Amino acid sequence: MAKVFTKNDNAFICKACGKQVPPLGYSSRNHCPFCLASLHVDVNPGDRACECMGIMYPIAVTPHSKQGYIITHKCSACGKVGNNRCAADDDVGLLIKYTNPFNIPKR
Repeated sequence: MAKVFTKNDNAFICKACGKQVPPLGYSSRNHCPFCLASLHVDVNPGDRACECMGIMYPIAVTPHSKQGYIITHKCSACGKVGNNRCAADDDVGLLIKYTNPFNIPKR
């Protein structure tokens, strides 16, 4: 089954840190820019069809040559691991904290 992207850019209150998260504006908001946590709510990106609802915490940030930085999340409820692109307003200090220097591509 091919993944289908559904744009879903709504404001929300982060279940991990409690902060109000505004819409992203240029794509679907899929994680909190303040703590980088997400919710396990999608089967396919943006569909909100997953029943798990566990908090997905960041476990790594990896640079990608075409997509910028990729945040890897792990669900605290079921253990699913997934990737999301970082957003322009993500906390840079946290992105650096979760970046593994061994994943930086050679130039």
